[in-house]
Amino acid sequence: MDVLQLKQIALERRRDIVRMDYASSAGHVGGALSCIDILVALYFDAMGEKDHFIQSKGHCAEALYSVLAEKGKIPKEELNTYCQAGSRLYGHPTVKVPGVEVCTGALGHGLPVALGMAKGLKASGGRIFVLLGDGEMAEGSNWEAIMAAAHYKLDNLVAVVDRNHLQISGNTEQVLAAGDMAARARAFGWAAADVDGHDMAALTKAFKTLPLEAGKPTMLVARTMKGKGVSFMENDPHWHHGVMNAQQYATALRDLGVEE
Repeated sequence: MDVLQLKQIALERRRDIVRMDYASSAGHVGGALSCIDILVALYFDAMGEKDHFIQSKGHCAEALYSVLAEKGKIPKEELNTYCQAGSRLYGHPTVKVPGVEVCTGALGHGLPVALGMAKGLKASGGRIFVLLGDGEMAEGSNWEAIMAAAHYKLDNLVAVVDRNHLQISGNTEQVLAAGDMAARARAFGWAAADVDGHDMAALTKAFKTLPLEAGKPTMLVARTMKGKGVSFMENDPHWHHGVMNAQQYATALRDLGVEE
């Protein structure tokens, strides 16, 4: 799929995210908007039949649900039930939803599970992609998994960090500085690179170069912006878990090219 098509899909998914979060008065709209380009690049270009995906930053489930609906895994109209009573589209991904392989939400959980899957699938050629938040990288379980993945030479494991520099309590560097995350990953025996997480051409190119080094797992640190695409949300920590009023909702849709 070409870059222009991928960009259009990402724009439409941003509209889904805004509608889902407004209708439910729930969700994590800022982080969902920061990671959606990554998900689109993976699901509509990079991943093949043998590949698997784990969304470790599970609180941004609405981004994943939107992509799964576009892929035909769930009905598109089901997105209207997000976080509603009786819906299977919870605020964090569960295996009740077709296309979700691992329940996530407890931060630091996804990468260790991905490590085990990568080790089990190494011989068959299957790759495991896992999406992490940069605030989540403060969890020690991630660094245990990072050490183990290097030890087992799991070059079929790809960790993508949504590096928007904001978490629920503020700037990541003020809460617990992560510094140069790619350099830290290299120090632990991984191959690592930075990429613009909103540049679809750069993302697809990066995914096509995997593994970056034979015998080493890969970490791609995706430079992103919380709330990307919605003017009043961009780079504002309030929108980690903010709820839009009617005026803000209309503005968000206009920013995304919709009059509603």
